[in-house]
Amino acid sequence: MIIGVPKEIKNHEYRVAVTPSGAQQLVKSGHTVLVEAAAGERIGFRDQDYLAAGANILFSAQEVFAQAELIVKVKEPQPEELALLKPHHTLFTYLHLAASQSLTKGMQASGCTGIAYETITNHKGELPLLAPMSAIAGRLAAQAGAFCLQTANGGRGVLMGGVPGTLPANIAIIGAGVVGQNAAAMAVGLGGDVTVFDLNVAPLQKLDSEYKGRVKTCIANEQVLANALRQADLVIGAVLVPGASAPKIITDEMIASMPNGSAFVDVAIDQGGCSTTSKATTHDQPTYVVDGVVHYCVANMPAAAARTATDALTNQTLPFVQKLADLGIQQALAEDKHLANGLNVAAGKLMHPAVIAAMQ
Repeated sequence: MIIGVPKEIKNHEYRVAVTPSGAQQLVKSGHTVLVEAAAGERIGFRDQDYLAAGANILFSAQEVFAQAELIVKVKEPQPEELALLKPHHTLFTYLHLAASQSLTKGMQASGCTGIAYETITNHKGELPLLAPMSAIAGRLAAQAGAFCLQTANGGRGVLMGGVPGTLPANIAIIGAGVVGQNAAAMAVGLGGDVTVFDLNVAPLQKLDSEYKGRVKTCIANEQVLANALRQADLVIGAVLVPGASAPKIITDEMIASMPNGSAFVDVAIDQGGCSTTSKATTHDQPTYVVDGVVHYCVANMPAAAARTATDALTNQTLPFVQKLADLGIQQALAEDKHLANGLNVAAGKLMHPAVIAAMQ
């Protein structure tokens, strides 16, 4: 199969979908790998590295899309990339269709097959291709929150861990999944006073056991969250409904009740955000202020750690790329129900229930 790896063009997106070692593995399996020039250059993967691995270097995305059958990316196609997608293409990437009607309609209009990393499952019902980026985003969320709390960045000047004789930052993490667990790990490491909220007790029990009381846990409901936000220096939104739009569990009123200069980091922004005040930002302009609260809502947070993220992502995606290429798209989807859960759109038709519900 001919596999295309275009250079990512989203704002400050330096990840690349296939590393040179991944390309080498695919080439050894008899596949042709086409990589756009400088696709991984920013994070130390040179064109020479891909050539040494047996890949071919093409000098434009147009060439890659024109020749490839399977397009492997990191982020959802941007408008100029949507225009290059044709019915014979299979696009394998993070899609997050539920958060964007225009992207969904563009994918349908292209006629291509779209397989989304974020809805592929494993035998445990987990999301193995979302997990590594969620872990990175969770860890970055604590760092971003600490940055936003600094006075020079619009924050109220609270140090996460405080110093002897002062109180640490009060940190509320909403969601105890992979993002929330990793945000808690980093926030505790920075010395914060951390409380994690979730609808289910099981992940909270896990956190309580792991941190021996250093992380407080609480079942979430509207009143509990409202009370928590009134006291929080930093709130991290770590809410996920697989494949669907994030529920708006934080209201305008809750944000307005937070202390002036506090911070809100919405990791759920890829799926539309979990606050009514959330809107996607970029690494160029990562923050904005609503009612005195500094909002950080960067839609591709892991790109800030692009080398780590690329290595972690390829570790998980490459076996699926290999299967799609070895067996062919239709046979691979037919034989692997977990891969089939990633099918979001095909021949203009929406295929994933959560995406269908979001569009309705």
